[in-house]
Amino acid sequence: MMNKVKTDAEIAAMRTGGKMLATVLETLRQQIKAGMTTKELADIARSKIAELGGEPTILGYQGFPDVICISVNDEVVHGIPSDKRVLANGDVVGLDFCVTYQGMITDAAITVIVGNGGDEKIKQLLRDTQEALLTGIERLHDGVRVGDIGSAIEAQLDKKGYGIVRDLVGHGVGHNMHEDPNIPNYGRPGSGPALQAGMTIAIEPMVTLGTDDVVIADDGWTIQTRDGSISAHFEHTVLVTKDGYEILTKL
Repeated sequence: MMNKVKTDAEIAAMRTGGKMLATVLETLRQQIKAGMTTKELADIARSKIAELGGEPTILGYQGFPDVICISVNDEVVHGIPSDKRVLANGDVVGLDFCVTYQGMITDAAITVIVGNGGDEKIKQLLRDTQEALLTGIERLHDGVRVGDIGSAIEAQLDKKGYGIVRDLVGHGVGHNMHEDPNIPNYGRPGSGPALQAGMTIAIEPMVTLGTDDVVIADDGWTIQTRDGSISAHFEHTVLVTKDGYEILTKL
């Protein structure tokens, strides 16, 4: 489905759903600790979104078995929560969640380090990935081209020598979880489809300390770095406005 300009009512629903989503991710950020399982985190997300009045979009999507994707260390995205996956101090955990509210969908992700572990190189990876996300968002305005967004993200990360995952991209979002056009984290300025004010997109750099090559794990869902390197993933759902943007998935 092609991304459409959203009505005022649809944007209002996405604002509300986006704040719910941000609340769930912040709750997980505060509660994550060594010794927890990824399934316990998923159950917290399930309970919190029910309390807030939203629906977990990911549950059942193309058969996905839980409400949230939780990816650890070399897992880039789409990790399945498990009561056998126990988190340790220093683990790098990606939390990717979607919320449906009044029929409209928002999508966001954060990456956190468990406890006080993690070396400085990994902490810098997380900071740089989040900064690249904001760099891409700052390019938004009515008429911006997809290549303008991707090239800004790519330039920000290339100078640090990171692997930018190319097989996975951002996307339109709103009426469906994934809408056209794709929003790659690389590109040429002035290229690609133009976005209009009122469209909503998910920008989501996925970045590694090694190769940009990824593989699908035996579970058919989890996507991992081919070389086992640590990865980070940050994402926001953003409204394109006439003069800029509005981040919908923040508190």
